[in-house]
Amino acid sequence: MENFNSYFDDTYGLLKKYTDDRIQLLKIQSAKKTALVSSKLVYIFITSIIVFFILMFFGFMTAYYLAEKFDSTSFGFAIVSISFIALLLLFIVFYKTYLSVKVKDLITRAFFETEPLDLNSENEI
Repeated sequence: MENFNSYFDDTYGLLKKYTDDRIQLLKIQSAKKTALVSSKLVYIFITSIIVFFILMFFGFMTAYYLAEKFDSTSFGFAIVSISFIALLLLFIVFYKTYLSVKVKDLITRAFFETEPLDLNSENEI
């Protein structure tokens, strides 16, 4: 009988260790997925800021060029403003159909990626 109780105690210890290890593995995997999604979002944010500044300076340059060609500063800036409003309208139209779906797919793919997790690798996060 004592051997039987020892067997259950050993099994309980192994089961507890297994569940603790499993919880630790899930924490590591979720941290890795969160870091991956966060890094992609930061990349998208920084790229968006750079594109914004490029468009802004390109807009100023184009507005002054058109102002010089038409001898009217307000006319040059009006043309550039209309073109930016058209870009905004295109963005609004295509956001729901194209961009929103791409961002959702990117995040979903990052969270449900089925690559094996290498616990011995210190370089990869």
